[in-house]
Amino acid sequence: MNEKLIRVGTTYLPVTNVELSAEWYVNKLGAELNYKDNDKAILNLASQSIFLVKSRENQNSNFYDFYGNEQFSITFEVNGLDALESIHKDFIEKEIKSGDIENRGHAGKNFVFYDIDGNKFDVWSELSPIFKEKFILG
Repeated sequence: MNEKLIRVGTTYLPVTNVELSAEWYVNKLGAELNYKDNDKAILNLASQSIFLVKSRENQNSNFYDFYGNEQFSITFEVNGLDALESIHKDFIEKEIKSGDIENRGHAGKNFVFYDIDGNKFDVWSELSPIFKEKFILG
């Protein structure tokens, strides 16, 4: 087999209320709603498809590392530190639960934020070189 995985096409996120969560993603993050029923919503966000799937209470996509730290499963990228600071300010103004901008010892800076179901996400100030090459500079 010489084929390779090319990209992540869809991410599935657990939510307790599909209607409220879909509205939150559209209004707070600017997602585009493509489909919605009682069990799921399909959104376009950050160049991929996000499925919000109705789940039981107290479930989210987070996990705990070996040291007991809650981790996120998705990092969104923005184009530079100015963009990171701008979106962080926007999230705070929209009352999105967000952490401080931090330096984690690698290129760029990050901050975390949460949706209304407690799904934790990361935002990084650096676009991947392949994305820049194919979609911004290329």
